[in-house]
Amino acid sequence: MKYFPSFKILIRCAACTVALLAASALTAKEPLNVVLILADDLGSVDLNCYGSDDLSTPNIDALAERGVRFSQFYVGSAICSPSRAALLTGRYPQRAQLPRNTNYTGMPGSQFTMAELFQGAGYRTALIGKWHLGETPQTDPQAQGFDEFFGHRRGCIDNYSHFFYWSGPNRHDLWRDRTEVFEPGEYFPDLMVRETKRFFQKNTEQPFFLYLALNTPHYPMQAEQKFVEMYADLADPNRQRYAAFVTSLDDKVGQVLAELDRLGLAENTLVVFMSDHGHSTEDRAFGGGGSAGPYRGAKATLWEGGIRVPCIVSLPAVIPAGEVRDQLVTSMDLFPTIAEYAGLTLPDRKIDGLSITNLIADADIVSPHSTWYWELYGRWAVRHGQWKLVKTDNETFLSDLSKDLSERQNLAAAYPDVVKELSDMHKAWKVESLLQ
Repeated sequence: MKYFPSFKILIRCAACTVALLAASALTAKEPLNVVLILADDLGSVDLNCYGSDDLSTPNIDALAERGVRFSQFYVGSAICSPSRAALLTGRYPQRAQLPRNTNYTGMPGSQFTMAELFQGAGYRTALIGKWHLGETPQTDPQAQGFDEFFGHRRGCIDNYSHFFYWSGPNRHDLWRDRTEVFEPGEYFPDLMVRETKRFFQKNTEQPFFLYLALNTPHYPMQAEQKFVEMYADLADPNRQRYAAFVTSLDDKVGQVLAELDRLGLAENTLVVFMSDHGHSTEDRAFGGGGSAGPYRGAKATLWEGGIRVPCIVSLPAVIPAGEVRDQLVTSMDLFPTIAEYAGLTLPDRKIDGLSITNLIADADIVSPHSTWYWELYGRWAVRHGQWKLVKTDNETFLSDLSKDLSERQNLAAAYPDVVKELSDMHKAWKVESLLQ
């Protein structure tokens, strides 16, 4: 009776070993290409493969069928700049020295990004889309490891005029490297696809790292008319606007993946798709339209709906196809994970993320993290095992996520010892997270 469980364990170990050997063989034969796709303000469950039944996202769903999808994937922050800083450096936003949104000064050039790692290894690196990590010569994309940049530096632009969307005076924000370029009337998501195809076509014989930071479905809600018409029967006008923009996002992702296939690059390209944080409920987004499903909160909150997002990874013959991983993992884990797949050595500096290649290969591997932390504008949260403590401006809220994913029942009064333990952990982390 004891033989069969042991045999199953051996089989799983063998499968994991085969996957890792396949990865080693692949990278030994030729360098791995990497395409990191970041959606902007995409809700926690706003893909069909994450449970949506009123949106159409066939291309991203197909990517999930070819790879691994995470159900408990956390980003480093619930707003744009710090989330992106965490992703690109593998560090908490506090350690990356960008704990809040920025427009000009940005993340210090002394930080080391994923792009710099690949650039140093001889890859051609590019950022196409949204930067939002600084505009100075020390903090723009060229200063952070990107050979090429096409897109906007600030948080959002009108998709046709390419002017900064938030506030006056009117400021045009479309750049090729460090040169301002003008393409008035051209739809920015289409421009991103155009530039992506050009980048692929120029680098069929050279390994590349592409960070495709899409600006959708972030406001302004400017989906193409054909997608608007798809959702004419949705009763909620806010959901209509948002749904059309999500399907537009999916269409652009599909075009990018199709170009990889056409050029014969797909078999040797690691593709990652994720969102920077949860959906927006801001006035500029008409108060919302996205969905966090069972989770509480949205963008700019530290509830699950602000920080738990879709993430999919795919690499043919290496990453399992059509599987789901339920373990806690984070966007900061992607830096060491992608580096391991590519066979690159991490820099000699503190990285908060950990490689999850073994977890991706084997569903029975436990999460490398028992505890994780967030802090944003004085509010903070700690996840420790099944417990999550959120400190807002008005309350201290303790949840047992194993029983209450929606974070509706406050257990702080019932478990004061847990509140104290997690509060003390946060205090210690707050000091440690500032160390470089």
